[in-house]
Formats: sequence, structure tokens, C-alpha cells
Amino acid sequence: MSAENDWLTRRTGITPTAAPAERLSPKSVLDEATRPSAPEPPAEVTFSVPGRYAGRHLIDVHDHYRAELRQVRDVLQQVKDGTAQIGDARNQINLMTIRANDWTLGGICQAHRRSITNHHTLESEGVFPHLRRRQPDLAAVLDRLHEEHLAIHRVLEEVDAALVHLARNPTDYGPITEAIDLLTDTLLSHFAYEERELIAPLARYGFFDGQL
Repeated sequence: MSAENDWLTRRTGITPTAAPAERLSPKSVLDEATRPSAPEPPAEVTFSVPGRYAGRHLIDVHDHYRAELRQVRDVLQQVKDGTAQIGDARNQINLMTIRANDWTLGGICQAHRRSITNHHTLESEGVFPHLRRRQPDLAAVLDRLHEEHLAIHRVLEEVDAALVHLARNPTDYGPITEAIDLLTDTLLSHFAYEERELIAPLARYGFFDGQL
């Protein structure tokens, strides 16, 4: 975590997961250098125990998807080793919860929010608008996160295309390896950025009105 954000752990006790220093792909679809960052909350702002739980929950959700991503990479390696079929790799990706939930914050937190309330909608009408209302100076961050969600969707399409190529060219692992490497880099970077910027707002305001 950068020096300008070290207040997050100091004030909440929560440490966001850092993106790996080493990248797997020479390509990038994220403009990491220009990512906006919200200012530190005023000194009088405190974070309750339930609020800190809400902030930590984002890490828990991301950890689930990080584990799924490792599974996808494992299946790909098995295909290369000849111990799994190409269809297994595609099924693994299609079954990823993160794909079904469209890579949005609201989507990946949907199960959590559904267990608490039945009347909340998907992310486009939920978490981001909620945080935007409660913390206006977070707008630029939320806009960038939404842009990154769209970029991730495009990377997923590249993975699909690479899987089709592999099915037609069973010995050519280049495109699928490149696509999965780019997906890995993109997701891990995005998760790290999202945690760095949203843990404190979530710990302060929750995922929806009335949670905290």
C-alpha cells in the first residue's frame, strides 16, 4: 500500500491485498498510473466494529475469486500436461461466480446482500450509487472502477476466443496462455485498487443504506 493510503490500516485495522509486483503479461488494459484516489476521511471519522466487518467482507469476497482464478490456471496447466480436456477449462471459467455476476462490485457481493435483504438490486442500482450519494468525493474512483469492470469484460471475451482457438488447434497454447495471464494481471490489479479505495467507504457507510 502506498504511503498516501497507509492511513487505511492505521485507522481501520484492515490491510488491503496488494497486487503482485511481478506481472505475467506484457500487455495491460488498465491505466493504473492515472487511477484516482479519494482523500482520507476527516480525523473525527471513526469506524465501528460492524463497519470494519463490512470493509473486511470485500477482501473475503475477492479472496474467493482469487481462489477461483487459481483454479482456472491449474486447469489450464492440466490441459497442457494432458491430464484434462479443453472443455474442462471452459467449464471452469463458465462456472466462475465472478463471471456470472458480471464482474461488478454489486454482483460479487450479491450473495452477501441477498442474505441480509431481499429488496436490493444489482450493482448498477446498489452499491456504487449508494457510496456515490454518501461520499461524493468518491465519484472519480467509482467511475474508474466501472470503466475497469468493462475492461475486464473485454478480457473475458478474449479468454473465450482463445479457448475456441485452442479447441480448433489443440497444440497451440499460446493464445490461451496469453489471455489467462492478462486476465490474472487485470483481476488482481483491479481487486487491489478496489480494496484500497472502497474498504474505508464500506466500513463507514456499508454496502447499502441501513446496514450500518
